[in-house]
Amino acid sequence: MPRESQKNKQERTGQILAILKDEFPDAGCSLNFETPLQLLIATILSAQCTDERVNMVTKDLFKRYRNAADFADAPIEEIEEMIRSTGFYRNKAKSVKGCCEALMSEHDGEVPDTMEELTPLAGVGRKTANVVLGNAFGKEEGVVVDTHVKRISNLLRLTRQADPVKIEQDLVKIVPKTDWTLFSHLLIRHGRKTCVARRADCDACGLADLCPSATA
Repeated sequence: MPRESQKNKQERTGQILAILKDEFPDAGCSLNFETPLQLLIATILSAQCTDERVNMVTKDLFKRYRNAADFADAPIEEIEEMIRSTGFYRNKAKSVKGCCEALMSEHDGEVPDTMEELTPLAGVGRKTANVVLGNAFGKEEGVVVDTHVKRISNLLRLTRQADPVKIEQDLVKIVPKTDWTLFSHLLIRHGRKTCVARRADCDACGLADLCPSATA
């Protein structure tokens, strides 16, 4: 099959966006948060864990620790116990505490709003930084590439890459910048409802006519 031109891919992406926006008008971040710090912590905890589980854990976590100083000063064993059910809790507790210590020593306890300042923080990579920038600060710095976005963008042939960084590089060329943050939320919702990894329902998929991978 010949490779699709960039122009056609952009047009097809626009159609995909329109359909998903219509289907999921309320699409947004599924992690519960009130402040940039809360979103940062919740995103760190969400690695290899469901958002539902993270929201259950952070309900009590954010009552006990209300700012970066609280997390930085807390005994790491205490943090571990509170986040145990999210999995990999020792590494996550180390990241949370280390991240907040850096926020206190380098950023006056506040979460910075630039990619350059976020990514050096413990437990924070480009994906986490994109989540925080897009959802807490309204800054369209990139596209969050999680497992749903990686899988579905490949099925849709919006990319042929496997590496999340390269996938993001492909997507930002064809998704309007104003929709970078929303695009991830839409694909995640689509992946949970219809394009489920183990049993994709192509017959019920509104994107079937735009998807090269759709079954006949």
